[in-house]
Amino acid sequence: MAPHPHHEHSHDHSDPAGHHHEEHFRSSDFIRDVVIGMSDGLTVPFALAAGLSGAVSQTNVIVLAGLAEIAAGSVAMGLGGYLAARGDADHYASEKLREEREVVERTRDEEEEIYEIFEQYGVTREEATPVLGALKRNPPAWVDFMMRFELGLEEPLHNRAQKSAATIAASYVFGGIIPLLPYMLMPNIASALKVSVVITLLALFIFGAIKGRATGLGMVRSAIQTVTIGGLAAAVAFGLARLLSSHPV
Repeated sequence: MAPHPHHEHSHDHSDPAGHHHEEHFRSSDFIRDVVIGMSDGLTVPFALAAGLSGAVSQTNVIVLAGLAEIAAGSVAMGLGGYLAARGDADHYASEKLREEREVVERTRDEEEEIYEIFEQYGVTREEATPVLGALKRNPPAWVDFMMRFELGLEEPLHNRAQKSAATIAASYVFGGIIPLLPYMLMPNIASALKVSVVITLLALFIFGAIKGRATGLGMVRSAIQTVTIGGLAAAVAFGLARLLSSHPV
C-alpha cells in the first residue's frame, strides 16, 4: 500500500527523538481489515441463512449451518489476511535489500533517481543537491527515502500479519452473527427470515455508510452499494434453494 507522506496528521510529541509513528497509515490498515471481514461476514452467512430458509423446515439446522460457515469463513478469511500481510512484509524486505545494494553498486543511477523524484515536485537539481548530499552521508536514510518515494512502500509493523488475521476473523464473526440472531431466538423460519432480512439490510446500510466515510467514497453511495450487493446475494441464494428444494435432483 503506498504511503501518504504529506497527509500524516498524528505526531507523538512525547517521543524525545521526535519520531513520527504514522498513526494515520496504521489506522488505514485496521479499517481495511475491518471492511474485508465485515463485508463478507454480513453477506455470506446472510445469503446462506436465506437460502436454507427456502429449503429446510427447522431453525436449528440453519443456525448450525450458519455457525459452521462462520467458523470456517473466519478461519479462511483470517488466514488469507495473514498470508497477504506476510506477502507485503516479504516484498518490502526483498525490495529493501535490493535498494541497499543499489545505493552501493549503482550509486550514480540512484542519484539520478533522487533528482527525478524531486523534479516531480518542482525542485531543481541545484536545490536537490544539498539534500542528496545529506542522504549520501546517511545510507539508511537514503534507502528509506527511496523505499518511500521511488517504490511507494511503507515498512509494515512486525506483528502486522497477526493483527490483520485477528481483525479480519473477528470482524467476520461479528458480522456473521447478525443475520443468524433471529433464527437463534425465533422458532418460526418465515418470521425469522423476515427479521433477519430487516436487521441485516440495516446493518449493511450502517456498515456501508461507515465504510464510505472511512474510505472517502461517500456515505450514501457506499451504503446503497453495500445493501444492494448483500441483498442480491441473499435473494439469489434463497431463490436457488427454493428452486432446488421443489425440484430435487
